Amino acid sequence: MRGAAVLAKLRIDPFILALLATVGIACLLPARGQGAEIASTVSSIGVGVLFFLYGARLSTSEALAGLRHWRLHLTILAATFVLFPLLGLATRLLVPAVLTPTLAAGVIFVCTLPSTVQSSIAFTSIARGNVAAAICAASFSSLVGIVVTPLLVGLLLNTTGAGFSLHSLTSIALQLLAPFVAGQFARRWIGGWIAAHKKIVGRADRTTILIVVYTAFSEGVVAGIWHEISLLALGGLLVVNVALFFAVLGVLKLATSRLGFSRADQIAIVFCGSKKSLASGLPMATVLFPAGAVGLIVLPLMLFHQAQLMICAVLARRWAVRGEDREFAPT
Repeated sequence: MRGAAVLAKLRIDPFILALLATVGIACLLPARGQGAEIASTVSSIGVGVLFFLYGARLSTSEALAGLRHWRLHLTILAATFVLFPLLGLATRLLVPAVLTPTLAAGVIFVCTLPSTVQSSIAFTSIARGNVAAAICAASFSSLVGIVVTPLLVGLLLNTTGAGFSLHSLTSIALQLLAPFVAGQFARRWIGGWIAAHKKIVGRADRTTILIVVYTAFSEGVVAGIWHEISLLALGGLLVVNVALFFAVLGVLKLATSRLGFSRADQIAIVFCGSKKSLASGLPMATVLFPAGAVGLIVLPLMLFHQAQLMICAVLARRWAVRGEDREFAPT
């Protein structure tokens, strides 16, 4: 309990520590031979189950009903699937001075992902924003991302050697989209049980993601990818991630002010439009990219995820203190 309080005070997500521990285990004890085949099979099955649960949990009717606030949702989708990818493409200019080609591909991959759901809603609530709009927007972003993210990866990374192909698109349909659709159909029978056992389902989600990370980094260690990256490159990657986040934050603040959104709507747009989903990104990466490259490809996502949580935690508390009667500003 005392350790959890320390982590909360430092604004460090315990799940990130679990991810880092998993990476460490994979580096020291990578799965090889038959063990690697078993880990890969378990990972593939886990990803299918994960997206089945996503489908079973997501209320399509709520997401579609939220479209009535179309200006807000269009702004968030534009930030998530247009502004972010354009900024991601710009990071190619940093190769090789700041980023390696693989890390640059990982940054672009981050920029194609949908928004988070739980944390976007939580931070919007803390900052006294439009929680109902955040629920609809984040859910709809996840729904759109199932289709749009693979298409963006194919468009933006097809010429970088990242490995996206028609086969990858087929794999996405079979491993991600099909289970998701199946979960939507099954929602009427199991949706109530899932809602009543959120903690169990949440643990299953995180366990699956840890298995995916272990498998991906094991394959990377065996392939020798970690000889390609230095501490200086890691530092440059962190700076690029933070710069990306604040660039989107600034554009969203300016755009929402010019478009005349209310303070509550501005907060929802900023939190939903500036964040990227680790839960969706890690499983997608295992399908979209070659096994030996996945470890480095997802490294920018892991760093971006922790950075966005820490920054948003500070901003949400600051905006909450300012109150409804003060001008909204992300500073």
